[in-house]
Amino acid sequence: MKFDQYVEYHLAHFENAKSDWNYEDGCVLVGCVQLYQATGKSMYKEFVIEYMKKFINDDGTINHFEKENYNIDSIHTGKVLFFLYEETKEEKYRQAIEILMDQLRDHPRTKCGSFWHKKIYPNQIWLDGLYMAQPFYMEYETKYENKEHYEDIVNQFRNVRKYIYNEEKSLYYHAYDEAKIQIWADKETGKSPNFWLRAMGWYLMSLVDTMDVMSKEIFEQYKTLEGIFKEAVKGILQYQDKESKLFYQLIDKGDIEGNYLETSGSAMVAYAIMKGCRIGALSKEKYQSIGEEILNSIIDRMLIEEDNVPKLSQICSVAGLGPKNERDGSVEYYFSEPIVCDDHKGSGAFMMAYAQMLMLREA
Repeated sequence: MKFDQYVEYHLAHFENAKSDWNYEDGCVLVGCVQLYQATGKSMYKEFVIEYMKKFINDDGTINHFEKENYNIDSIHTGKVLFFLYEETKEEKYRQAIEILMDQLRDHPRTKCGSFWHKKIYPNQIWLDGLYMAQPFYMEYETKYENKEHYEDIVNQFRNVRKYIYNEEKSLYYHAYDEAKIQIWADKETGKSPNFWLRAMGWYLMSLVDTMDVMSKEIFEQYKTLEGIFKEAVKGILQYQDKESKLFYQLIDKGDIEGNYLETSGSAMVAYAIMKGCRIGALSKEKYQSIGEEILNSIIDRMLIEEDNVPKLSQICSVAGLGPKNERDGSVEYYFSEPIVCDDHKGSGAFMMAYAQMLMLREA
């Protein structure tokens, strides 16, 4: 089963994960942008333009977007608007960028200065949220704000390193509750109890994507992110499955019954490593083969065919924490969520990883 066959079929039969403005579809859109950059194939650019016709109005307003929800996930799909504005020069995309930036300007924050994950998740920092918002925020600052808020962005990564990292394991927990009152939060540290693969994947991608759109001239802040990124990559690679080269749903518990090799998070790790090599944050000599090895294993093991339909398998459908007494962050919880094929979070990460491999080989 070839990558091209899978992606062409997937895009031809694409269905919205939701009818509203959502981050899941955004993963596929970002994958399309990167594949266009890697291959020059117009089909990828045209797919993104056609998709956005349903959401971006002529005045830049975004259908089915609700700023008042203060949902950090809502920012992610906006990353492709920078690409569309530069490619088409249509002002509506620039105006839509401003609408999303307005949410970040007003977005509620923890006392330590980080964005809440959502209004319904008060005082909480999730690794997922760093990926949703920080690369968008950094690209905006670099292009339109003269880099004025770099320190704010970098500080939010410092907060995650301070409050969510486990020194002994060299891994990051899924989330942190500053108020320390959630059912899943440790009452002394505020940390959630487990290391979820896709959360680490989101975080690695957030770091490398943020570095990619920031100015290296702001040397100290760039080096701060680079150091955090290198440490996180080194940490997770300790838990890579030796046979498959992939990673488990709960990263450090590969020997526990019910755990499984998970596709979306493994693709995110591959993506982050190969992009890290491409932008110079990681040594190509040391890490390129590792990234390609992970991606090739996904192609060999997780791309399947059912009834002549290509599918990407072994994807955790969703995992979160709360908002009340549900989703307690336990081992049992992470194993209870459905395992599905072709979830857009997995498909998008797979597309991004493949694009990075192509670009890295050309570099």
